Amino acid sequence: MRKHLPIILLLGCAAVFVFGLVRLFELRFETGDVYPAYSSLRADPLGAMAFYESLGKISGVATRRDFSDSDRLPEEPHTAYLHLAGPPDEWEWIPQDLFHEIQGFLVRGNRLVITFFPQTGSYASRAYDDETNPLRSARSPGEKMTPAKKMKGTMDDDSEISLEDEWGFHPGFEKLAPDGETYAPAPAVNQTGLPLPPGLDWHSGLIFTNCDSAWRTIYARGTNAVVIERKFGKGSVVMATDSYFISNEAMANDRHADFLAWLVGANKNVVFDEAHFGIVETSGVAVLMRKYRLHGLAAGLVLLAGLFIWKNSTSLVPPPAETKKADFIAGKDAASGFVNLLRRSIAPRDLLATCFAEWKKSAAPAGKISSARIQQAEAVFTSENSLPNKDRNSIETYKKISKALGNRNQKL
Repeated sequence: MRKHLPIILLLGCAAVFVFGLVRLFELRFETGDVYPAYSSLRADPLGAMAFYESLGKISGVATRRDFSDSDRLPEEPHTAYLHLAGPPDEWEWIPQDLFHEIQGFLVRGNRLVITFFPQTGSYASRAYDDETNPLRSARSPGEKMTPAKKMKGTMDDDSEISLEDEWGFHPGFEKLAPDGETYAPAPAVNQTGLPLPPGLDWHSGLIFTNCDSAWRTIYARGTNAVVIERKFGKGSVVMATDSYFISNEAMANDRHADFLAWLVGANKNVVFDEAHFGIVETSGVAVLMRKYRLHGLAAGLVLLAGLFIWKNSTSLVPPPAETKKADFIAGKDAASGFVNLLRRSIAPRDLLATCFAEWKKSAAPAGKISSARIQQAEAVFTSENSLPNKDRNSIETYKKISKALGNRNQKL
């Protein structure tokens, strides 16, 4: 147990670190302030999550977010498409294919809701490439806002048309009254007989001027419209110069449910466009895994990889009991050592002569063998030794000498 204690402590610390990191990201994204203002993913006062979730709780109404970077609008009928808190210049010039896509969407009986980001400074002097401008959150770093901005991204296309001229509306600016370091909201009065609030607090200086007669003014600041509606076949377009009324702060402090219900209309599907904020879902392995709910498969693969690493680093079978090592080193016997010594000291062609000479020194003086037999053995050795090296056969010579001595088993 003590042997594996450091590994266990390390794994425990790693698990606590991962848990804390995940929890930190959860708290960060629950607040949602990493998203642009008026995004339906944002839960703080500047977001629109309360409006999104409240619509989803209405029976028979389905809500979803659009993260697609294409220019395709929903194909489902009875759809309200909400494009919130965009800059007015975004709709000044648009590509023709996007214009036809919008027209087709409206003719099918759907509703397009466009609200502008609230402006308190001078509209004519706005610098969209200013680093402090919140509208930069919908663009990539270094990208400048141009009149050719699309609903979802920038498109280099020569075939562009002026939506303001085609639809007959023109944004203007009427300064708000100062209130210390901020601006006081202006009153917007209901200009219709619709069952809507008689007045709204308007937090933007933007207005509509020179509107075509096809537009119907819903709310106005004095003589200038701030909320307008126009029919296109079975569908309709609503445009508002402010977005405060859909924010989480307005849901808590200045909620007008009847106005929000009219804004969406009697549509069963409500789509919040998040792509124009720069929140785009890109295709990839992680996206496919989330789409098809392959989280369990990913966890299984991670577990399998961990087991593979464990198996290759530590044996799953207990090691055998250690045997006591001997205090000596095993070697060879005396005969093997003598043979090895001979092989290293005497050449093969000289082996028989050396052995015969050593035998004569030891056997002849002992008197165990007669001189006649010794002479016969010497004759055999001399005759064989006189042959060339290639014709000598040490083994056969050894056998002949043994036969002359009268002992076949005699060893030199």
